[in-house]
Amino acid sequence: MSKTIRIGTRDSELALYQANIVKSLLEQLGHKTELVPVKSTGDIVLNKPLYELGITGIFTKTLDIAMLNHDIDIAVHSLKDVPTVLPNGIVQAAVLKRGNVRDTLVFKDNEEFLGAKDAVVATGSLRRRAQWLNRYPTHKVENLRGNVNSRLQKLEDNEHWNAAIFAAAGIGRIGLRPENAINLNWMIPAPAQGAIMITALEEDEETRAICAELNHEETEICTSIERKFLNKLEGGCTAPIGALAFIKDEEITFEGVLLSTDGSKKIEVKRTEKLGHHHDLANFCANYIIERGGKRLMDTIKRSSVGTKVYSTKSLTEDQLQLFNENIGVESSDFVKISLNRIKPLVVRKPIQNVIITSKNAVEALLHNFSAVELQFQNIYCVGRRTKRLVEKRIGPVKHAEKNAQKLAEYLVEYIEGTEVTYFCSDIRLDALPSILEENNISVNEIEAYQTKLDAVKIPDSTEGVMFYSPSTVQSYRQENNAELIAFCIGETTAKEAKKHFKDIRIAKVPTVESVIELVNEHYI
Repeated sequence: MSKTIRIGTRDSELALYQANIVKSLLEQLGHKTELVPVKSTGDIVLNKPLYELGITGIFTKTLDIAMLNHDIDIAVHSLKDVPTVLPNGIVQAAVLKRGNVRDTLVFKDNEEFLGAKDAVVATGSLRRRAQWLNRYPTHKVENLRGNVNSRLQKLEDNEHWNAAIFAAAGIGRIGLRPENAINLNWMIPAPAQGAIMITALEEDEETRAICAELNHEETEICTSIERKFLNKLEGGCTAPIGALAFIKDEEITFEGVLLSTDGSKKIEVKRTEKLGHHHDLANFCANYIIERGGKRLMDTIKRSSVGTKVYSTKSLTEDQLQLFNENIGVESSDFVKISLNRIKPLVVRKPIQNVIITSKNAVEALLHNFSAVELQFQNIYCVGRRTKRLVEKRIGPVKHAEKNAQKLAEYLVEYIEGTEVTYFCSDIRLDALPSILEENNISVNEIEAYQTKLDAVKIPDSTEGVMFYSPSTVQSYRQENNAELIAFCIGETTAKEAKKHFKDIRIAKVPTVESVIELVNEHYI
């Protein structure tokens, strides 16, 4: 080939090192070459984790454009950074023999922090973050971005960091692996980690033929399986997915993992096939993950990447999260924490004629202190269908239930047997029920069954609406937040408190979490 092969590369030290490997190999084959460094968005924007940038192929996009514009002939990439679907007109021309596939932990002092409850580890990778938190759930993971040199320097400069995670191939290739570093053999690497890939224009058959001479078949087989697995799960840098295939004794072994972003959930797969019978290995393993909750987990991850539109002041279950429309980004946490009290045995020593239970927390408090047999309640009155259902399942029949405390009080004024009630409540409760009863000469014996602690967090600026489930969740929200948003309320009592702080109030048709979700979906149709 008489023309000079222009090699496109990022301008980081590692990228240039990898490009120079390709340059050297091509020159050994007798070809003229020229390096063309190009800066990518991933190198420029260093103040956010990769998964927050939301750009597919953030380290490859600029090189793709340069190639399609015929400014370069080939591009050299870390294969793990390359999207599983290449742009039209660009193809994989070769994969070099793979280096160290593992992730490496570089620690500042020693490894003792691994056994500590509180420790701080730095990484910009969502996959590494999720796997670390899955193994060390009490540790904290902070963001670390930049090239290898700058990341090592940041580790040195941040006094409260105990360690940082790197790709072993990356720090090894440029000779920067410190002595105080260990490979994390338990951590499944990114698909195609440790491999260098060359891309070329599909129409440029001459250049592709030259690059094919550099291709390492075993690495190509293994990385292709890993990338097919990634593609099947529809992942990328925004999902915690790990994959590793390796060949030994004419067999291919594959390990894959999908995690929730916080590491609390993990689905794994491992399978071995004979070489030559491995062509469906990636699909089999991806389907295995999908069928065991992977699709639901991926849907949750995708929804969170939309950006927060609605914040729930109560932690939502996976089943509840699946009820939201796909275009709605949702976050949730418990703005109210419950602590069950010790209830004195004297309270239930004798049968009680009239009992009021207005929450499931009160039910749990009673059963935390007594067996169902000890709870001799003649007439049980409840607030809410779910409280009623729980009482009837675990304590006994419910005489009457209403959707809120005020309506229950009004009912009791008319129909109660006797003139006294025992009310199992929280240390924070509304005045309506006891006030109405006492005004009508019905004595209320209040038993503090549990304590309610307000525990709000500052919600993201992108939030447009907040879901509330009790007056306490509204009060808790206001401790940390002042934004004027839409208040989606579970019922009238909650809405009454919300009206003190919000102008736009929406009330669910039925006092259930699912009904509040339906309310949110209707707004975002």
